[in-house]
Amino acid sequence: MRKSIWRLSLLLIVSILAACGSDDSSDEPDDKLEGKITVYAGSDEERAIETMNLFTEETGIEVDMVRLSAGEILSRVRAESANTQADVWFGGPAETFEVAKEEELLEPYVSPTSEYISDEYKDEEGYWTGMLVNPLGFVVNQNFLDANGLEAPTTWEDLLDPAYEGEIVMPHPASSGTAYTVLYNILQYFDNEEEAYEYLEALDGQVQQYTTSGVAPARMVGMEEAGAGILFYYNSVKSIEEGFDNLEPTVVDGAGYELFAVAKIADAPNPELAEAFIDWVLGPAGQEAAQDFGNYNNVTHPEAADAEQAIELSDYHLIDFDLSDAAESRDEIIQKWENEIYDQ
Repeated sequence: MRKSIWRLSLLLIVSILAACGSDDSSDEPDDKLEGKITVYAGSDEERAIETMNLFTEETGIEVDMVRLSAGEILSRVRAESANTQADVWFGGPAETFEVAKEEELLEPYVSPTSEYISDEYKDEEGYWTGMLVNPLGFVVNQNFLDANGLEAPTTWEDLLDPAYEGEIVMPHPASSGTAYTVLYNILQYFDNEEEAYEYLEALDGQVQQYTTSGVAPARMVGMEEAGAGILFYYNSVKSIEEGFDNLEPTVVDGAGYELFAVAKIADAPNPELAEAFIDWVLGPAGQEAAQDFGNYNNVTHPEAADAEQAIELSDYHLIDFDLSDAAESRDEIIQKWENEIYDQ
């Protein structure tokens, strides 16, 4: 009995001494990733900065972020394909990611987090995964509505009212992913292409300015530089939160939507860090990031919570987007629009 107690005491002493001698963590394997990645961000700047800061805070991985529109990111990734400069493409409509996929500018990565996301919100081969959903909408200045005795528009046809002549602002399809979604949406909304282009020609006569940024129309309308704008719904809500309380946003009846995506760029300089970023932003923390900075979009991860300002998408008539067709047709559609509508 005494021998057993003595042996137990000896083992306890040895264990304590071993623990005391293991203070130097350099002898322990450390699987934590460290370093810096470059992210091309297609979301608005405030939301992107907040997301990157939170990612760094939680993982220790630093981020060098470059804010560009989706069209600008696509052009830049194309130009850098022989010497890749960035690791991740974060934000912008999924159809633009589809274009990059077809041009072999993206590298497939099936994140473990993506298994929780519905198939309708991700590429089946893992080239991109959707994080957030944002329907197309209109935003109108309430003073403009009152002065013209109008109700807020909810259909594409509403924008052809004579009161809107020279009063509409929308982004340019060649530079903005938002605007290409608008263009493709209109082509899907009308019964045939001829009818759609007749509408686009009429709409062009109402447009005051085509902006390079998809978020600019809300602020221009808020400052009464224009009467109405076309953009994604939650960008209008964000502008209201910023103080433009004279704005009236609506969701378009028969609207398309942005599926805000993330992807690993082909030949990323820091592939493991890129994958760590994608894993994080697809999870609840990443999808809920920056909700205090205008990230009001509907989330795709079932365990993530929508922002308080989010709408119930099932309450609205949204059309199904064929992302593959939208991607394959992108250059052709934009070129035809520029030749037949914009350059007239």
